[in-house]
Amino acid sequence: MVRVTVLASGSKGNSAVLSSSTTRILVDAGLSCREILNRMRQAGEEPESLSAIVVTHEHSDHISGLGVLSRKLKVPVYITGPTHNAWFRLIKHEAKRAGEEARDLERRQFFQAGRSFQIGDVAIMPFTIPHDAADPVGFTFKIEGVKIGIVTDLGYMSANVKQHIVGCDVLMIESNHDVEMLRVGPYPWSVKQRIASRTGHLSNEALAEFFSNDYDGGAEFVILAHISEQNNHPERARVVAEQALGRHASLFQQRLLLASQSQVLGPVTL
Repeated sequence: MVRVTVLASGSKGNSAVLSSSTTRILVDAGLSCREILNRMRQAGEEPESLSAIVVTHEHSDHISGLGVLSRKLKVPVYITGPTHNAWFRLIKHEAKRAGEEARDLERRQFFQAGRSFQIGDVAIMPFTIPHDAADPVGFTFKIEGVKIGIVTDLGYMSANVKQHIVGCDVLMIESNHDVEMLRVGPYPWSVKQRIASRTGHLSNEALAEFFSNDYDGGAEFVILAHISEQNNHPERARVVAEQALGRHASLFQQRLLLASQSQVLGPVTL
């Protein structure tokens, strides 16, 4: 059995667990170590059996608990070189402010976008995504004949992203903001420009365009992720996605799920 459990998804923290019969992988550690452990146990995913942590990029909502969690559980962290360097610069800055010594990751394994690697019985393909980070990636995971795609924090659906997520049985993808809600919302203009840029975050409308024109329609589950609490609403994201997916006659059995910042989603099982 293959399971996908989203512990949290949003601007305050992102983390998900992928499990096979023998391997358990944490994708990002954007909550505190304590909160990740609590949510894993709540979902029936024992933290002590975690095989590894894989990291998409160095923004705080994806790595805030990384160092403490990896040391506590003594698990390897899979990360790109540029992302590690950017993360460690942040750690050194925080340590200097606190008058402490920065602690690097004790067990780290470097990977490169476009080159697959293996953790246990899970084949992982990282691929470049358009986002304003040092070396951001999305992932596909092939486990026991099941393909899972996780791609959030991207400004637009590039050809590279579209290519890699073909054939996913589970697709977790960003539906960050509603264009009009962002335009009239409370954020400063500079932040609005960043979010709406081609290295920012994917809007409901941009995702709907992908679903309507380029999506292969193969996933049994689609999970809308990284939904903004300020510039979106879960039901608005759902309706826009459902309307776009409804144009695929073959998708009548597809299950559309919404990941939450505050509550665990899942497990989704196949």
